[in-house]
Amino acid sequence: MNQQGSGTGAPRPKLKLGYKASAEQFGPQQLLDFGIEAERNGFDSVFTSDHFQPWKHTDGHAPNSLVWLGALGQRTERVLLGTSVLTPTFRYHPAVVAQAMATLACLNPGRVILGAGTGESMNEAPILSGEWPEFKDRYARLREALALIKRLWSEDFVTFEGSYYRTHNATIYDRPSERVKLYVAAGGPQMAKYAGRVGDGLIATSGKGMDLYADKLLPALKEGAEAAGRDPSTVEKMIEMKVSFDHDRDRAMADTRKWAALALTGEEKVGVEDPREMERLAAGVADQAHRRWLVSADPEEHIEQLRPYIELGFNHLVFHAPGDDQTRFLELYGREILPRIRALWG
Repeated sequence: MNQQGSGTGAPRPKLKLGYKASAEQFGPQQLLDFGIEAERNGFDSVFTSDHFQPWKHTDGHAPNSLVWLGALGQRTERVLLGTSVLTPTFRYHPAVVAQAMATLACLNPGRVILGAGTGESMNEAPILSGEWPEFKDRYARLREALALIKRLWSEDFVTFEGSYYRTHNATIYDRPSERVKLYVAAGGPQMAKYAGRVGDGLIATSGKGMDLYADKLLPALKEGAEAAGRDPSTVEKMIEMKVSFDHDRDRAMADTRKWAALALTGEEKVGVEDPREMERLAAGVADQAHRRWLVSADPEEHIEQLRPYIELGFNHLVFHAPGDDQTRFLELYGREILPRIRALWG
């Protein structure tokens, strides 16, 4: 299948501003209301996480992303709909993911994005009886899964003989005229290079040090795209921005404590699949939770916090706010921040 965006004459992606619908924090109906409000308040996209378990047990949620996106598509008209991110290797067979996303795209033409990654143990291991493969194996599974998905989106009677997945004369009968876009999540240069080779976009997350993005992820994406004969500027560079913006700075700081698990190191989270244990560990670093977030009570200060990411080349910012009052955030951000960003960067 031809790669969309390949070649040197394709247009550069325009700046998009999205909303992260946190499925770990809200139940399906409330989250649906927020997604609808995001469109009304001027956001360009709505991405949702695909968790089987939340980051904490108390007041935690984990609605199914594919079902939820179907509902959101029918209640909205223009926002892009995406997963950030879904793992098409363990909980789902890749063929089922291909079918589900194709159906979603038939119902919402030109609006669907499959954001895919290698997964987290807390979501996959409980279904795998506690097993969790090393990254090398998970990366190999992802490459094979995405290769199969892309064939199923473009070919009939697909017989696929992989190391992990097989199909025999498999056909998806309902496919959209404009294929689903594929974004690849990357936390390091290896995945970023892969995103450059095969993806329509890269997905990163903020708050991990600008050197990671400037010196590792974006150069690796460029290298991967050029090696595949693609123009790197046509690969969308999406980043989930952890933002806590409120006129009440104390409130903005306090809201970040709800996501204290993000302050845990990778080593501290490895092997933790029980939301109750994750919640216990997160309580110990709650005072450090704000370090992963851009906290501000002033619009101009907040714009300056966002500036380094945009000027580095990220052109699809998806804003994740930690507070329980998402309506307050959506209205405030839509009124005071989104217009400022668009006035500066288009």
